[in-house]
Amino acid sequence: MKSLSYYLTLFVIKLKGIKRTFSIDPIDYKKLRNEDIHFPKKRYFKRRSYVKTFTVLNTTVTEVLSEKQSNKLLLFIHGGAFVYGPVKHHWDTIEKISRQTGHTIWMCDYPKAPEHKISEISRNIDKVYNSALEKVGSDNILCIGDSVGATLLITLTQRLIQNSRNLPGKLFLISPVIDPSFKNPDIDSIEDKDPILSKRGVVSAKLMCADHQNLSDPLLSPISGSFEKFPETVVFAAENDISYPDQKLFLKELEKERVITKVYIGEGMPHIWPLLPVMREAREALNTIIKLLNEE
Repeated sequence: MKSLSYYLTLFVIKLKGIKRTFSIDPIDYKKLRNEDIHFPKKRYFKRRSYVKTFTVLNTTVTEVLSEKQSNKLLLFIHGGAFVYGPVKHHWDTIEKISRQTGHTIWMCDYPKAPEHKISEISRNIDKVYNSALEKVGSDNILCIGDSVGATLLITLTQRLIQNSRNLPGKLFLISPVIDPSFKNPDIDSIEDKDPILSKRGVVSAKLMCADHQNLSDPLLSPISGSFEKFPETVVFAAENDISYPDQKLFLKELEKERVITKVYIGEGMPHIWPLLPVMREAREALNTIIKLLNEE
């Protein structure tokens, strides 16, 4: 049985018109950027951690150090359809993870489309990962991303494997976008159930990011690549999310390659549900992520 906070969250999402925004072609990325928070307000980490920023290429990295000081470095690659972010729920999530794990966290605010294309964004993600390797060993690097942030982590991992580079210890993927074309016919039956995303606007955003309008580019489309030799992967998927049918294909590929995988399916949940505010089901999912992080 869904919680009252679940229905309240869906009501607020509908009231804010998020689905309408994601139903427009071209997507109004400037409107979406009104929600951007590029540096956390002081209240987020008061008395518990030290926060500083540095740049890697065109990426602003906000480093959050906790008083607990574990030896793990958590790379946080935020979502936002490649065109906006990070936003409030990303900082709320980081604050809770920092407080309850003690891991050092790097929030990676990478360059956005349409001003920047996927080739440049990928170079930035690669360089940030290299910087993390210089700081700690690969086994001590954990990676978490939501939506296209999870996409960037998957394609990063594919490149690392292709180039025989050291892999992160574990991937945490929240509602990853696996195929930017959204051509899977099973998506049509979910479109009306999804309270957040619509194919029309999401594909528009992906085209803004794509080099030469190529949605099959492996930099943009994990489904175009291989999942052989992937590290242990934790996936949070949601039934009422248009990216869910492609996530099921992704999970089958991981199974075929015998990748150690933990999968959490949100029954009736929307896109990126573990990060949504207020909702009891979201709190429970984020607590699960934190528990898994603390096991490292």
